[in-house]
Amino acid sequence: MALLSEFEQRQVAEAIARVEQQTDAELVTVLAARADDYAYIPLLWASLLALVVPGLVHYATGWLNMHLLLLAQWATFIVLCLVFRLPRITTRLIPRSVRHWRASNLARRQFLEQNLHHTVGGTGVLIFVSEAERYVEILVDEGISRRLDNKNWHAIVQAFTQQVKQGQTLQGFLDCIASSGELLKEHVPLTQSRNELPNRLVVLN
Repeated sequence: MALLSEFEQRQVAEAIARVEQQTDAELVTVLAARADDYAYIPLLWASLLALVVPGLVHYATGWLNMHLLLLAQWATFIVLCLVFRLPRITTRLIPRSVRHWRASNLARRQFLEQNLHHTVGGTGVLIFVSEAERYVEILVDEGISRRLDNKNWHAIVQAFTQQVKQGQTLQGFLDCIASSGELLKEHVPLTQSRNELPNRLVVLN
């Protein structure tokens, strides 16, 4: 299932087009389902608990002989591997710092892959969201950062992050684009009509 429907993606594209009619900035939006599959983390937790839990039961009660202890460890490992692979549970097993680090890395890769660093005057703006990590970031090229300090984006990012947490990703994009547009219209006004990058939402499933 798509993160946003085609109709919703068109709404984002139209919002970008409206903003770019008033600023030299080139906006690109990216929505990722998740920044990483974190495959190794469920295995680590399953391995640790499979070693510890049956052992503690055996130590406390003496119910398990060595054969049953080994079977209990195997069964625990297999069951936990399956349970911990569920996306909602996997996300909860990962420290927030790790989730945000992976999402931040993906945002920077997308900034380069979407050619935001090749715009005339360095006016690229990336609005990036990773849903599983509840992570939002706005990255700008040097032509924007010279005119707008990073603190200008903080309130916009915070508001969008809350909307993502509440499952209002589409409205978050629309509000974020509009708020960003107000800043850009004032500090990076339109001087030349151009459209260097496609006005669309890039979706990474």
